[in-house]
Amino acid sequence: MSPWLTIVGIGEDGFKGLGKNARRALMGASRIVGGQRQLDLLPPCINGERQLWPSPFSLAPVLASPGVPVCVLASGDPMFYGVGASLARQVPSAEMSIIPAPSSCALAAARLGWPLQEVTIVSLVARPLAALNAHLFSGMRLLLLSNDRSSPAAVAQLLRERGFGASRMTVLEHLGGDAERRIAGRASEWDDTAVADLNVIAIECLAESGVTGLSRLAGLPDSAFRHDGQLTKRDVRAITLARLAPTPGELLWDVGAGSGSIGIEWMRAHPSCRAIAVEADEGRQQLIEHNRDALGVPGLQLIRGKAPQVLDSLERPDAIFIGGGVTRDGVFETCWQQLKPGGRLVANAVTLQSELTLMNWRERYGGELTRIHVAQAQPLGEFDTWRQALPITLLDLVKPLDA
Repeated sequence: MSPWLTIVGIGEDGFKGLGKNARRALMGASRIVGGQRQLDLLPPCINGERQLWPSPFSLAPVLASPGVPVCVLASGDPMFYGVGASLARQVPSAEMSIIPAPSSCALAAARLGWPLQEVTIVSLVARPLAALNAHLFSGMRLLLLSNDRSSPAAVAQLLRERGFGASRMTVLEHLGGDAERRIAGRASEWDDTAVADLNVIAIECLAESGVTGLSRLAGLPDSAFRHDGQLTKRDVRAITLARLAPTPGELLWDVGAGSGSIGIEWMRAHPSCRAIAVEADEGRQQLIEHNRDALGVPGLQLIRGKAPQVLDSLERPDAIFIGGGVTRDGVFETCWQQLKPGGRLVANAVTLQSELTLMNWRERYGGELTRIHVAQAQPLGEFDTWRQALPITLLDLVKPLDA
């Protein structure tokens, strides 16, 4: 079947900036769907019916008449945080043709002379600003897709609060068009200068004296988290996450999440890693919400309830950490049942009762038991001695592929 749907990327330079194939597709389309700004860029000679995206947004106008020639107008590259990605999940590739224009980030990198492969790109479009926190390291170059004209001032405020007020910001508006403009300055001095809704923010990150970025490797300092004492401590957390082995795109259940440290560090391992934190205590739920934003993973999903009652309705995970509720009836059985074949389960125990539970699970399902002893040097009078933390027993299981 030949393509009936053509997605055309159009820039600020409008119809005159389009190539021959894009122009031919628009001339031959019976219907053209897009936002008002994109549709206004078309000249009168385009005869196809022009249709605005509905509000709230829906793909229904495009998908309603498969086989009828339809064009969708998108900004820049439709497959770069654009509508093309959404349509590609609904329409077979053989029925769709995509004609991209340069993305706003490609144009911004060209204007600044930044090699695009060395830049981290973060979208703030309908996304929490807190996601930026995971990318703040001195020397990093960031390109941010703004949500609207308020984004630059909000970004500058966040940079100041995180100790990156010395960072240089450049806001680029209307890239590729006659109204193209750039505004530059330090985050520490940024004001509410009026900017266009369509803008890209370029940041050259520079930390102030004494401020260090938090590594993406497992084992953040305990001080990075707010907690009430129920926190998997740094060294044990690093060992636990090594056993859980986060892989891009995978989903973790953090059961009895406490402060949410395991789920948060799982998500920091890779931007596509996902986590669900299950916590029944209201105070700890608030700690999780604070920690996930402060550490740059606002997408961590918090389930307010007690395991195992709330587990059956959740998406099946690739890995599970059981940090609380080890001795509670049905927790392990439900987790094991819902875990995908080949998935990893790690459970930690401190008390004799929970340790006995892990031993029983091992006898029944196999796996590896590890005892973790951590001691820290602390003063004893005029000298120093080792202060032993409570030992942790860790059970590490991999679910058979045929289970």
